[in-house]
This record gives sequence, structure tokens and C-alpha cells, in this order.
Amino acid sequence: FGLYFFKEHLTGPEYAGRFLSLLEKSEVELLCDTMVLSVEKDRMVHALSPSQGPFAVRAGAVVLAMGCRERTRGAIGTPGTRPAGVFTAGAAQRYLNIDGYMVGRRAVVLGSGDIGLIMARRMTLEGAQVLACVEVMEQSGGLARNIAQCLDDFDIPLLLSHTVTEIHGRDRLTGVTVAQVDEQRRPIPGTEIRYDCDTLLLSVGLIPENELSRQMGVQLDPVTQGAVVDPFLQTSVPGVFACGNVLQVHDLVDHVTYEAQRAGRSAARFSRKELPVPERFYRTIAGKGVRYVLPQRIYDTQDGEGVELSFRVRQTVERAVLTALCGGVAVAKRPVLAVTPGEMQKLPIPAGAIQGDITVEVQEASR
Repeated sequence: FGLYFFKEHLTGPEYAGRFLSLLEKSEVELLCDTMVLSVEKDRMVHALSPSQGPFAVRAGAVVLAMGCRERTRGAIGTPGTRPAGVFTAGAAQRYLNIDGYMVGRRAVVLGSGDIGLIMARRMTLEGAQVLACVEVMEQSGGLARNIAQCLDDFDIPLLLSHTVTEIHGRDRLTGVTVAQVDEQRRPIPGTEIRYDCDTLLLSVGLIPENELSRQMGVQLDPVTQGAVVDPFLQTSVPGVFACGNVLQVHDLVDHVTYEAQRAGRSAARFSRKELPVPERFYRTIAGKGVRYVLPQRIYDTQDGEGVELSFRVRQTVERAVLTALCGGVAVAKRPVLAVTPGEMQKLPIPAGAIQGDITVEVQEASR
């Protein structure tokens, strides 16, 4: 944590501590132990706390930063009984790192998201045996450095194009069956392998926590499952902004911080009636090899800042060129050594270049 923002390596608690110190020095009123129940389109925020009971605040602007939650076993429909020993990777992380409980001694990890990869290493360091990390896709969704440092360094096998097809055990997990999958991600008969284990960690994706967004009618993107936003990170509801993992799932906390600062500045400008109101928006389009692009609505600010696009690719490409096209003409290009689905990409579009819809593509560089 902190390599980009603070230019140094920090642990998670150290990174959070830096911002808590800044918050304590500010004039921001902080309401802990408080749950927001709903936000109305006129920015009336209804909340509840033990000290104040139910109360409401009319906001000049609202920033949605609810984060995301883990996809559970029920969401992926793995057959079998419901024994103890099946955890989401984040829940296991909480038990181990904060509560001090060891969740098991022989583990299999389903999914290769970053939290799952990190927990494979964490379990190993605590004395558990991690038998395998199983990924249904043809490539991992985690960062390359986490695969190297969390799996390769500890000789934990990564089984790509595999999934858990059955969970065994009644009171406590006794094992899982793993099978190879075909191009349609269907298990291939005859490829089953039984792993005797007492723990299954699920790292099968994160879902933006968008209940409040839906309540107030914020338009959501079907791919990111987060809000559709403009260059100021303003949603389809005026004065309501979104940032962090509730907007798009990030791989680096530093990027979350930069995005949060951007949303905060925009919210402050809106509340002071200083935020520009463009006459027309253009779209960003996910082109060849690109899964999604943010922001989804852009316009030419003509203020010298331009717009920075963030996006994820569909598959790993070595020696790639990231290109933004407007009317078939390249308005921005960036060569990179490699791109992977697990790593978010950035591409700045210069001011004055946005005269229509922007399509973002990734291609192999010519040799």
C-alpha cells in the first residue's frame, strides 16, 4: 500500500492511519457507528445511530463510497452439503488477521482474485497446507506480482480452467472435487480430482454495494455493476457522486484514493455551484479486447485538464498498445509491455480531443 500515493511501502493499517491523522486535523465532522438507511434524489440522507437515533441531513452533495462485498457460495451454485469450513477469502482474512482464529489446516482456494492469493500465502505462513488454487478462467484475475509472491514462492499450484464441482462433508468439510472445464466453463467428465481438506476459501469476485444507489434511481453499468458517471464522477442523479469499489473494483488502494479525491473535489464544487454543466455528453465505448471503460459519459472540458479513462482488458496481451479512437482517428496511444485482466489500465485523453464518442481498444504491438 502507498507506493503511488506516499511513494513508500506501507502496511494496510499504516496506510489507513495516515488518513485518519489527516482527518483528525481537519474540520470534517465524523459520525461513526452510523448507518445510512436511504438517500433521496433531493440528497436528503436518512441515517440511524445509537447516540442520535434516526435523523436526516440535507446534503449539498453526496459521495457514494460504500465499497463492495464478496460473492458467496450461493451465488456460484456449487453442489454439496453445507458443512463448516467454507469461507469467503475476506471472511477468513478477518478471522485470522483481526480475531486471531485459525480457520483450518488443509485448504483449497477457489478463484484467483487478489484476496484469495494473499490468503493462500497467509494460511501457509500460519502453518496450514494450501493444496491448490483453482481458477475457472483461462488466466488469473489477480495481479501478476501476487501470483509470483503468494503462489509461486510457496509452491502452491494454480489450476487454470478448473473449478470445484462438489463439496464433501456434513458437520465439517472433508474434501472437494475439482474438475477441468471446457471453453463454455462446463466440467469435463473424467477430469475429476478429489482433494481431502477441511477448508475451502472462495475468491470468486466482488460485487459493488449498490443498494443505496438503486434506491435513488442511479443508473448502473451492466458490466461494472457500479454507477454510470461523468468525468467529475457524478452519477445520473445531479449532486450524487461515486468513487472506490462501489464504482468499479480496484486492484490498488492508491487508485481508490486518487478517485476519492476526485469525487470529493467535484462534490465540493457542486455544493458551491461551481461544477460545469455541459450541453452535450459523448459516450466511451469498450472496443477490441476491452471489457469496460470509465467514465461512461464524457465531454470536452476545454480547460486544459482533459479526461483520464480507466478500463480493464478481457485477456492478457503481451507488447500491447492502448488506443483511444474518436471518429476512427487515434486521439491517444500508450504502449505497454503487457496488460492483464487483473490490472486496471489508465489512458489520458488530452483537452480538445473529445469531439464525439471515444472507443478504447487494446492491440498487439507490431514487431
